Order: sequence, then structure tokens, then C-alpha cells
Amino acid sequence: MPQRRRRIFILGYHKTSPIYSKLKNIESQDWILKKGLIAEAFPITSMGEIQFQPLEGGLVDISEDFNSDNEKNPFENSGLMVDGKCSSVKTASDYDGPFMVLNDVLQNGQVPSEYFLDENDLEKWEYLKGAKTIERQSANGHVYKYSEGGMNYPDPLNKPSRTIITGEGGKSPSRFKHVIHTPKGLRRLTPIELERLNMFPDNHTRLEGISDSKRAFFMGNALVVGVIERLAEVMEKRLKPT
Repeated sequence: MPQRRRRIFILGYHKTSPIYSKLKNIESQDWILKKGLIAEAFPITSMGEIQFQPLEGGLVDISEDFNSDNEKNPFENSGLMVDGKCSSVKTASDYDGPFMVLNDVLQNGQVPSEYFLDENDLEKWEYLKGAKTIERQSANGHVYKYSEGGMNYPDPLNKPSRTIITGEGGKSPSRFKHVIHTPKGLRRLTPIELERLNMFPDNHTRLEGISDSKRAFFMGNALVVGVIERLAEVMEKRLKPT
């Protein structure tokens, strides 16, 4: 996928479904690592021992008291829950194929001049992207120091892009907007490039009355649809009557 966009995906199965019957009668580790729908869509490998964690009580009790006595999160990054019994294990991708990178989504040909950074703003762009410590004061008068590390500037073209956020559009300098180096100078990403990073068709958000800034906002709120597509393909196969 062309964008590093970490999200949690949860698939739920109705108790009357064939998938639920199958997962209820299989070892948790087998389902999580090999035979589950997500594992088929995105093969993984185990990075540790499986952990078991029961969830007891009502929703309010769980929300208020869950893990209140421990500092470490009892859940790993992949798991399964059946009838309130949770199993989880730390996993990593088991993928050895081609990777999409930011350079793969860039438009060929002419890009409107409005996307190139104004030379008068370059110093501010560099400041916002750089490491800094700022003294701030809270509403009650407490003075504290706010620190943030430096960011890649410009964004590397040979890696998947970092996460698009809703403030990606507009000309004003920003710490979070993507900036790339081109033979014609530094520039922001176009709406089409942002669509491609989420794997939408070109001009999917080009609608009457919708500005380019709003199109960027839409993409900051979207998902990488290639992930959903892979999950849907396996889901369709599993749900088809045999």
C-alpha cells in the first residue's frame, strides 16, 4: 500500500453464520495466524506467545476498570474474541513482494503553480518541520515547555507516504502537510496524488462546488481502500454458498 496509515480493523461474525461456527471450534492461534479471514488477506508471522485475557462484567464496568491494576496493555496487535474470551499475539507482516512508494503516485506532466511553495514562505516551512522546544502557558498560568522532533523535509519519495491528515490542503505553511522535491522546486501534493495514496480512482473527489482544500480534507478522513478491498475479496469467498 502506498501510505503508512495505521488503523484497527475489527471483523465481527453473527452467531448464526458459518464463519462463527468455524472459528468457535478452532484453536485461537490457528485462526489468528493462518485460518482467519484477516490472516488470509494479510499473511502474518508470530512474534511471541499467545496471551489470554477474559473480559468480565458489563460494558460500564469494563470501560471504567479494565486493566486498572497493570501498566502493560494485555492485548497484542492481532487477536480474537469469542464469548468474552480474548486471545492475542504479537504479529508481523509475512510479505515479500513489491512495495508502492510515494513516487509511484505522483502526477506526470504539468502541476498548477499554486502547489509550489512560495519562496517567501520557505523559512517558515523549515521552522515548522524542524525540531523545536517552545515555552507555553496553560489557562491557569502554568508555564511548561512543549517539544517536538524534526520531520523529513521534503518527504522521501522512495518510501510509502506518512499518514494524510485533514489539514493537507491549502497554501499556508504547515508541519503536517506533505512537501516533495521536484525538478521545478518544492511543492505540495495535488488532490489526485492524495486520492492515489488512499488508492481511490483519479478525481474521485472532483465534484461540483468542492474545492481542492475540501478534497484534501476528504482524503485525510478516508481509509486506504486497498486494505478494505483485500478483506472484502476474502470475505466474499468465505460467504459464498458452497
